[in-house]
Amino acid sequence: MARVLPILGLAHLDRPFDYLIDSDQDATAVPGVRVRVRFSGRLVDGYLLDRIEKSDHPGKLGWLDRVVSAEPVLSPELATLCRAVADRYAGTMGDVVRLAIPPRHARTEKETTPEPATVVEAPDLEAWCRYPLAESFLEALADGGHPRAAWQALPGEDWARRLAELAAATLAVGRGCIIVVPDQRDLDRVWAECEPLIGDRGVALAAGLGPTARYRRWLAARRGAAKLVIGTRSAIFAPVTDLGLVVVWDDGDDSMADPRAPYPHPREVAVLRSHRERCGLILGGFARTAEAQALVASGWAHDLVADRPLVRHRSPRVQAISDDDRQIARDPMARSARIPEVAFDAARSAFAADQPVVFSVPRRGYVPSLACTRCREHARCRACNGPLQMDGHQRLSCRWCGRPERSFRCPECGNTKVRATVTGARRTAEELGRAFAGVPVHTSGGDTIIDEIEPGARLVVATPGAEPVAPDGYGAAIVVDTWAQLDRADLRAEEHAVRRWMALAGMVRPHGDGGRVVIVADSTLAPVQALIRWDPVGFASLQLTQRVELGFPPAVTMASVDGPTQVITDFVEHLELPEGSDVLGPVPLPPGVRPPAGSAEWEAAADDEMDRILVRLPRKHGRLLAQALAAGQARRNTHRQTGPIRVQVDPPTIG
Repeated sequence: MARVLPILGLAHLDRPFDYLIDSDQDATAVPGVRVRVRFSGRLVDGYLLDRIEKSDHPGKLGWLDRVVSAEPVLSPELATLCRAVADRYAGTMGDVVRLAIPPRHARTEKETTPEPATVVEAPDLEAWCRYPLAESFLEALADGGHPRAAWQALPGEDWARRLAELAAATLAVGRGCIIVVPDQRDLDRVWAECEPLIGDRGVALAAGLGPTARYRRWLAARRGAAKLVIGTRSAIFAPVTDLGLVVVWDDGDDSMADPRAPYPHPREVAVLRSHRERCGLILGGFARTAEAQALVASGWAHDLVADRPLVRHRSPRVQAISDDDRQIARDPMARSARIPEVAFDAARSAFAADQPVVFSVPRRGYVPSLACTRCREHARCRACNGPLQMDGHQRLSCRWCGRPERSFRCPECGNTKVRATVTGARRTAEELGRAFAGVPVHTSGGDTIIDEIEPGARLVVATPGAEPVAPDGYGAAIVVDTWAQLDRADLRAEEHAVRRWMALAGMVRPHGDGGRVVIVADSTLAPVQALIRWDPVGFASLQLTQRVELGFPPAVTMASVDGPTQVITDFVEHLELPEGSDVLGPVPLPPGVRPPAGSAEWEAAADDEMDRILVRLPRKHGRLLAQALAAGQARRNTHRQTGPIRVQVDPPTIG
């Protein structure tokens, strides 16, 4: 007999079922293989979880229809992890398994995985000596322990090289390693550093790979040939044998939020995996999230930071200038480009020293945000209410639906003229190109992202996160229109701003080599002070303290229930919530929240029909809230209730 998990996608059927095994299938029906079973009169896919001698089911058992493949892709460790993630996020195990295991490719599965030829040797870890507790961390890792730390990279740190050294040190003692990064650019950078150290002992799982290549590399990890897996968020489930270390770099990046149910975050999956598989864990970055700080504050993880004198020595000089500061440029070029004179001085000094300069602007395009010149009301599309933008030929169009607007009239005051509220990267590059004649100008952002620039005097205008790497570091970095990042109606707006600013400042040369960062913002703001002092840990502690006072994650477990008002209200009213739960709402969906991927019901519903209800509970009782939400979804299924609904535990956007 076999215990099988059918992939049904229904909360009330999220459990294993028992089936009989024919004698012809006995040799191939092993735990972890893909199978086909008949469920409620139809054939469905499933995974064989276990072989059992006796079933608890009192009725007649059905037969296993067939074993799809003899490859055991769902190991007991991976099955346990998927179950834990489903329970943590009030989802179904089938949905998690879909995220964890790539689609089967039969021809690739029949191929023989070659034995790796590279013998990984222990790398030189001298650079890690700059972090006082790194030596004890590495010793515990080599001894088979499971140390856990939050690593704050020094300004200018070659973080990709440091991660490659960690991976090689882990493989050198015979253990496996997983490195999760936000996007393809980071993956390419880390892989370029890892390949010389680990050779054919590792694989990169990129989202852009075709099904054949991705499945081949995934099988190499499952079969034990690849002991290192580097990839984006789904790589956190990689079936690495004898896992010794999991690294999540820049866990605050928006790309880490999975758009597919049950919306697990790689950081939380890494924490679960570290706990269950007794492996080491590093959450790294130039900045720190409140969630990572909560792990440190609880004692579950430890700080891995450099001493303050070294941090000050490696940091660039940071200067904050307010928009209305008297130091705003007195020359016409500076005024036209919205850049303070001190920023122009920093750029001129860098160019004089033959060093590149980067300008960070919050929006791509030409003029991506407009408002009425008279009443300052945002200019909106008459068809979809999306924001209007202006191209280089002064033509207006909708940024959402692309509909041209040939005769704008403000619905509030009737005015027909517009002004820019945010200037895009292309417009800024155009203005700066006139201000710094003779200096090559590059733009990076949107569909055109530059990975690296050549040395020398160059001017780069980039959106946050799209800044190319300068081989010897930038001579100066200027951050403009910071209000567009700080004024977002989002719980994590300040945290995201600090993360982006520090990632940019980390690419600038130390102040001893002339490196300067000029940020156009009020210097009294806490996020700006964190950058000036280069104190990501202190800022994360402040964020955590504020979240505790206000009752927001990670101080509490919070779930969002999104959908039509009547549907979500009925859902929450029938929940058997634990004692002490708070219900907030319903309120309109926060700006920027997208419908679930592939959901026809959501895509067909109008945005103004969608609301959100928040339910929160103290963190220590978070599992009880997840259980109540899962039971509520099972109830909807059994009662055949319809209507679009989305349940997220600790949603990335709270509003």
